[in-house]
Amino acid sequence: MQVGDRDEEWPAFVFVIAANGSGWVPSRFIDIDGQTGVVREGYDTTELPARKGEYVEVLRDDAESRWSWCRNGDGREGWIPHKVLGIS
Repeated sequence: MQVGDRDEEWPAFVFVIAANGSGWVPSRFIDIDGQTGVVREGYDTTELPARKGEYVEVLRDDAESRWSWCRNGDGREGWIPHKVLGIS
């Protein structure tokens, strides 16, 4: 897998390009060697769009990256940043 730059707003994340897709992954899930890396733990990069006032259920919290895996009322799941959820 190819490892790119760290995100400036979310420094816990690096951009990766793999055979099955690309996206932002917490760097702690990857053994990085220069521009390449090996995944240590699987990670789904799906983000869940949310509207102000929308109800979502937090299924998994990742305090270190400041994102939570959530499910909306339609049953779709994905990551939402803490700042959108009002979590400090």
